[in-house]
Amino acid sequence: MSHTTIAELAHEHQVADDKTAFGFWVYLMTDCILFATLFATYAVLHNNTYGGPSSHDIFDMPFVLRETLVLLTSSFTCGLGMLALHRGNKTGLKVWFTITFLLGLTFLGMELNEFHHLATEGNSWRRSGFLSSYFTLVGTHGLHIATGLLWTIVLMIQVSRQGLTRGITRRLTLFSMFWHFLDIVWIFIFTIVYLMGVITI
Repeated sequence: MSHTTIAELAHEHQVADDKTAFGFWVYLMTDCILFATLFATYAVLHNNTYGGPSSHDIFDMPFVLRETLVLLTSSFTCGLGMLALHRGNKTGLKVWFTITFLLGLTFLGMELNEFHHLATEGNSWRRSGFLSSYFTLVGTHGLHIATGLLWTIVLMIQVSRQGLTRGITRRLTLFSMFWHFLDIVWIFIFTIVYLMGVITI
């Protein structure tokens, strides 16, 4: 294979990578619009309790703080996994991404437990506009977390079978972007939904 052909092949791979990254950024922007719409809906409906409980009545801030700490830690371990990837450390990558998965699974379990607790107390999404918008916003984030967990499993299987190939490296990079994006969305949820929800004016 000539040097020209090698250069052309490398250029084609770079173009493909650039297109994939651009497409993924477009996806993240559409997700931003989705969450912005859900935040706007929540802002409009959060006072529509129809005689039911308000956010101040039902939110358990110590529990939510633990949830937040778990998710923030998972973002940190994901970053450590990416550092291991760039060093070519396959074992380190798998260890950190396994920890990220377990932390994400813990967060999702805590979120589902919170939903179950509210529903068993009669505060399901059907009770008021406030609760409908709350369950929709936080539940959509939880669905994204579940998707990320499934994605992690697929990636770790591919890493085990194929190693740190160019394609897998690209997919891991995109996953990292996705996971950090969910972290940012949760910070907004924590601030707008939970923190502002318990502040008494």
